[in-house]
Formats: sequence, C-alpha cells, structure tokens
Amino acid sequence: MTTPLTSPTHETAVSTCTQQDDLRANILTSACPSRTVMRHLTDRWTPLIVAVLSEQPVARFGELKVSIQGVSPKVLTQTLRSMERDGLVERRVTASIPPRVDYELTTLGMTLIEPMSALRHWAQDNMQAVLEARERYDATALENGDV
Repeated sequence: MTTPLTSPTHETAVSTCTQQDDLRANILTSACPSRTVMRHLTDRWTPLIVAVLSEQPVARFGELKVSIQGVSPKVLTQTLRSMERDGLVERRVTASIPPRVDYELTTLGMTLIEPMSALRHWAQDNMQAVLEARERYDATALENGDV
C-alpha cells in the first residue's frame, strides 16, 4: 500500500529538499516538504486555533468552536487532527460520560504564538489601509474595464 509518507514521490521530494543546502529546508524549492508545513500554518484556521490556545491554554472542542466564528465542526476537527499530526497540539481524552476532550499547544506549537501573534496584530493594525487599497484598486479596475 502506498501512502503519502511512503510514496516514491514523497521520498524523492524529501531527498531533493534535504540534499541541497547541506540538509537545510528551502521553501522556495518546489519539492521541499517545508512548503506543506507553510501551507498548513497559513491556512484559514490554524492561526486562529493558535490564537485561542495562546489565550486559553487548554480548551475543549466546543470552546474552540465558539471562539472561532465561522468554522464548521468538520473543518475544525480536520484542522485539529492535522495540527496534532504535525505535533502542534495535543489532544487529551478524559474518560467520563460524555468523554471530555481537551486541546492544548505542544512545546512545538507554543513556538508559533509569537510569529502568529505578530501576523494577527499586523492584520488588525493595517486592516483599514488594506480595505482602502482594495477600494482604490477596484475603482481603477472598473474605470479601465478590467473587471
């Protein structure tokens, strides 16, 4: 059985990336696995999960769902599983009725707090300037018939 972790393509991608630059990752190289890491970190929901867990170190699924408006239970589950697989969150099940499931950032996941926080603050601080730039662009595109 071939899986993403054992496929020849994956093995080639890993060796291509790690053989260059004396075993350093290079995100600009198409075959480097660091691209999948970057894609995962910059998806729609991971930064928001990191933000919630940085302010509330242990959270239940329902608490995450309430805190992150707009995420469906299915997508939240998928994102948490992916983050768990990458070693960013720990999922802890406590035997009870119903079972209690808590999520928290791992040591590796905690290293994301500072850069994700900086990105979050940049987005919040520059939101108005970006919205104004969009309006100018859209107005110019409309005038030029580029829409």
